[in-house]
Amino acid sequence: MSDESVPRYTAAWALQRLKEGNERFVRGEARFPTVQKDVLADLAKGQHPYATILGCSDSRVPPELVFDAGFGDLFVIRLAGNVISPEVAGTLQYAGVHLKTPLFVVLGHEGCGAVQAALKTMREGTRERSRIEALLHNILPGLTAIDPELPREEQVHAAVEANVRWAVKSIMETPEAQARKEEGVMQLVGAIYELETGAVRFLEDLT
Repeated sequence: MSDESVPRYTAAWALQRLKEGNERFVRGEARFPTVQKDVLADLAKGQHPYATILGCSDSRVPPELVFDAGFGDLFVIRLAGNVISPEVAGTLQYAGVHLKTPLFVVLGHEGCGAVQAALKTMREGTRERSRIEALLHNILPGLTAIDPELPREEQVHAAVEANVRWAVKSIMETPEAQARKEEGVMQLVGAIYELETGAVRFLEDLT
C-alpha cells in the first residue's frame, strides 16, 4: 500500500482537535494568526485536511472559526440546512477518495432557518419559491417523528437535531461510506452549534 493511500490522520485525533479548537473559541482564546506567505506557498502544493465538515450556509456558523482551524485544516461544504444533495454527495465522495479525510462531521445549528421553514411546510402547508421547496424536501423526511404537541421552540430544537441525524443516516447508507467504515478509515459524527454560546455539541447514538 502506497503512502498516498494511507490517511495522514486518525479520525479520533481529528475529532479531538475539533473539540479542542471549539473550546478555545468558546473561551475567547482562538488563535486566528495571520497566515504567513510560506504557509500559503506550501498549501499551494496540495491540501491534506484532517476533517470534512458539512455545515449550513448560515453566516453565523463559519466552521473554520468555530473550530479555531487554520488554512488547509478543514474541507468545508456549506449548504442551507446542511442537506444531502447529489452535488454534496459527490463532494463528500471526493473528500473520502482523493483527500482521504478520516473524519466527517455533519454540523447543524440551533435556530436553523431552513429547518424552521421545513417544519412550517410540514405543519402549515406553507409554500416557498420552487428552488427553496426543492431544498426543503431534502429536510422533510427527517422530521416526521417530531411531536406536533411540543411548544414551537422545542419542535425547532428537536427538528435541528433530527435533521443532522437524517443527514448522517443518509450518508452512512451509501455503499461508499459503508466500504470506508468497514476498512476502518472513516468516522462520521453529527454535531449542533449553539448560536448563543458558540459551543458545539457532538451527538451520541448515531447508529
